[in-house]
Amino acid sequence: MRDPLIRRLPRELKSDAGKYIIIFIFMVIVIGFVSGFLVASKSLITAYNDSFVKYNIEDGNFTTVTIADNALLDAVRDEGAEVYKNFYKDRETDDIDSTLRIYKLREEVNRVGVNEGDLPSSADEIAIDRMYADNNSIKVGDVLSVDGRKLTVTGLVALSDYSALYQSPTDTLFEAFSFGVAVMTEQGFDEFDDAGLNYNYAWTYNDKPADDLEAKDRAESMLETISEKAMLTRFVPAYTNQAIQFVGDDTGRDRVTFITFLYVVIAILAFIMAITTSNTITKEANVIGTLRASGYTRGELIRHYLSMPALVTLISAVIGNIVGYTLFVEVALGIYYGNYSLPLFDILWNADAFVQTTVIPVLLMIAINFFILSSKMKLSPLKFIRRDLKKNGRKKALRLNTKIGIMHRFRIRVILQNLPNYIMIVVGIFLANVILLLGMGFPKLLENNETLIAENMICDYQCILKAPVETENDSAEKYCAGGLMTIEGRRKSEAVTIYGISSDSSYFDIEFGEGVFISEAFAAKNSIEIGDTVTMKEEFGTKEYSFTVDGISGSPTTLAVYMERSYFNEVFGNETDYFNGYFSDEELTDIDELYIMNKLTIDDFTKLSRQMNNSMGEVFDMFYWFGLVMFMLIIYLLSKIIIEKNAQSISMTKILGYTNSEISGLYVITTSIVVIASFILTMPIVDVIMRILCAEIFAAYAGWIPYSVPASVYVTIIAMGIAAYAVIAFLQFRRVKKIPLDTALKNVE
Repeated sequence: MRDPLIRRLPRELKSDAGKYIIIFIFMVIVIGFVSGFLVASKSLITAYNDSFVKYNIEDGNFTTVTIADNALLDAVRDEGAEVYKNFYKDRETDDIDSTLRIYKLREEVNRVGVNEGDLPSSADEIAIDRMYADNNSIKVGDVLSVDGRKLTVTGLVALSDYSALYQSPTDTLFEAFSFGVAVMTEQGFDEFDDAGLNYNYAWTYNDKPADDLEAKDRAESMLETISEKAMLTRFVPAYTNQAIQFVGDDTGRDRVTFITFLYVVIAILAFIMAITTSNTITKEANVIGTLRASGYTRGELIRHYLSMPALVTLISAVIGNIVGYTLFVEVALGIYYGNYSLPLFDILWNADAFVQTTVIPVLLMIAINFFILSSKMKLSPLKFIRRDLKKNGRKKALRLNTKIGIMHRFRIRVILQNLPNYIMIVVGIFLANVILLLGMGFPKLLENNETLIAENMICDYQCILKAPVETENDSAEKYCAGGLMTIEGRRKSEAVTIYGISSDSSYFDIEFGEGVFISEAFAAKNSIEIGDTVTMKEEFGTKEYSFTVDGISGSPTTLAVYMERSYFNEVFGNETDYFNGYFSDEELTDIDELYIMNKLTIDDFTKLSRQMNNSMGEVFDMFYWFGLVMFMLIIYLLSKIIIEKNAQSISMTKILGYTNSEISGLYVITTSIVVIASFILTMPIVDVIMRILCAEIFAAYAGWIPYSVPASVYVTIIAMGIAAYAVIAFLQFRRVKKIPLDTALKNVE
């Protein structure tokens, strides 16, 4: 025989239609958003993993000062690897402030994926990276001026060894505005002069390493072999090459973040559902007691009250997945293509996304509601009939000081009687603040980072040389530049710039002693203090160097060590008067490009902020709006529950002669006080958590971004929250007005 309680479900849905519709819409959006990203990320990571074989991606590359001879190439082959020429030339574009790294068409290693158009077939044609083209509004058929040559863009491509556009392995982050990669025919490549030509070679192992540990051992052996036969300027095993590895690592982090985010949101909604159901049980206590006395078991009633939360979650999850697979997956793909230089890939439907966004949310909703309902249903039928829902008998009300005004005492009573609801409000506001700060704070943080970089620039122009060359510019100051790597430990090994500067430098105000100075960023990221000893190692070798820190000075965004130029040359075995760079506030025009290794301006140092703003802008906006909607949803539902739970008391106060405004002053204003206090009091905790979170996030990248969010952001978040709550308070005031006087005469104990 069909359970007659099933007939109550449509009536329950109708009576609480507003609540269920809001939760349904919110869950559809959240589940759709997450499922879309999970499907897109799974498709991306599958295509990424397959690309290593499909495009024969290198296992590493090295750059030599001169062309490698046969002895060197044979030595690499003796290490069990194939070696390929992978020469490139860096050229400046004339109409865009950017650098193009141009390769010959590659058919053996690091093959090219064509996204649009065709590969070049003549000397005056070029195919450029699709992401670089999008950022600079370049289309197939456009004419691109590169180093004085007019080249027709025949295609938009993705180079398999540049899925993230890192110009250098030491870059903080890839940047696809001022740097791009391209391919040309051999003739077109050769028609550029040899200035900026890099003798780069890629290798692939005949037998692939089983893991990164084996890859590291083999790379160290390879480095030792090559360095014995040639002078290296660069050696990058694939497992350390961010241009190759970043997409895989970052997509994996995205997946964990989205899944965690989904479960936290579902848990909050489950608790709201449980509190709502608990409130319903309180209202229907007499009915429940009668049903229990009539023979209904505790399990049957628990299943009944579980039905609606489980059903709403299941329907939301199914529709959310449909929306995610059709709409949000396109949003996710747009963000991924805006971040990475990817070849075209197919969307793969996978069961894992369904489990993560449907099965687990439903089970989580059932588990949390079952736990609370089981506790509630442990009372005897008689207690339900008597509406005596206290587990341990009636407890005396907390005595409040009579010196406190009656209205204030009443508000305190309202808070104490609805404590679980108010606790959920505090938790909800806390999480909403975190999300809102991500949406509003990160863009400001990146903007502030650019300001810090500009304010702490050593000079407007740094010129790094391949060999010492004199200049006639009297304002230029000689310095030494080198690089060491931190020792891998809690954090990954990363590059640190070593500066050897003149004791009478006009660009530094440092009095050197026997030790060195380090930058603020280096100190902050690695928790180094004055007097500590820092140990680093060669980038292309095993030799270690230890320095005593005499002071902390310089850039809060760049990892650097400063020492006297004479000390630098002594430590690294150079001639006393050796130098390989100039500080200057103007470009040095009298040095031949053949002798210049790199030029650094403010654009080179701000690429991180520009790229993150471009690639993450849409995500920041999503966080902003999602946090605001989440806040309004939680506050609306919980404040609605508080009003409904106290409907009998509100009705009684109306009978006693209180006006709607006065009653709202007791209930709506009480909730308002809690909301405003929660916004203000949780913000310092949110700030601390964000500092810790950002420190861990930025630690994964080279360089450093100090956490600095203007106070105006916090004020704006609080003001926005209060303004949004004003709308909710108005709706609750209307709800108070609608409570009839006869409610006080119903359900009297």
